[in-house]
Amino acid sequence: MTTTALDVTEVHSVQAPVQHGGGAGANVLRILRRIPVWITIIFLIVVSAYPLFWMFINSLKSNSEFLGSPSYALPKVWEWSNYGEAWVTGNLATTISNSIIVTMPSLALIVLLGTAAGFALEVLVFKGRALILLLFLAGIMIPGQMIVLPLFTAFFRIGITGTYLPLILIYTAAGLPLTVFMMATYFRAIPREIFEASTLDGASMLRAFFSIGMPMMRNAIVTVAIVQFFLIWNDLLIALIFAGKRSLNTIQVGLLNFSGEYGAINYGPLFAAICITVFGIFILYLFLNQQIMKGLAAGAVKG
Repeated sequence: MTTTALDVTEVHSVQAPVQHGGGAGANVLRILRRIPVWITIIFLIVVSAYPLFWMFINSLKSNSEFLGSPSYALPKVWEWSNYGEAWVTGNLATTISNSIIVTMPSLALIVLLGTAAGFALEVLVFKGRALILLLFLAGIMIPGQMIVLPLFTAFFRIGITGTYLPLILIYTAAGLPLTVFMMATYFRAIPREIFEASTLDGASMLRAFFSIGMPMMRNAIVTVAIVQFFLIWNDLLIALIFAGKRSLNTIQVGLLNFSGEYGAINYGPLFAAICITVFGIFILYLFLNQQIMKGLAAGAVKG
């Protein structure tokens, strides 16, 4: 029995040289490319944080030091008592409570009515819905200053001045156009087949709205609520005109209490009161930041 020897030939493949990124020169070039990005980030941080820092250090100065020294300088004597004076002079306990009493019902009505209108305009099929949406959008273009006098006259004749009701009604009506437009855009991104399937399963329109539409719009509702919250909370014109009584003043109107006789302003307590309101809202925004981003991203999927 013969055996056949097979000649095995070894094939040596030429290996490509391993690139190590060019060594130190490539690292330097990579760092140089990142420098503009770092400069931009630092610039944005300074632009955003410096006003808060400036406001805080000036809230701890006496009036004479604020007027006699550069506003960007640190206080020589840290006047922490300005915060106690701000709380008392600005009547912040009452004004913050009034702002909450006015803002919460307004937000509830805006979210409920705006979401229902967006659902009707995008999910339900009926003639004239495009025209109705245009009418809502027209409300965005009407300046609030144009309707102040007619509204004040109407509320005075009805007899509801001197209460929270005029503020709640105005804030609700002013917030609906933008809310309806945003909600209609969000509902447009939801496949209509979902609601058609719920109808085939026997669900009514109300059931489909509360059981399907509202849960799917959670991020959008949070986003719209936060946007409207800041618009209502920071309002001065409507609250100043329609509050009527000092006991009904909101937080923004309460800040006017720091203007003394002949227009003199006590700047330390004023900045302290602003810090109390601004940092409270800032902390709220930090907690809800992710919800805002998710809601904006959801609304940008389709349009």
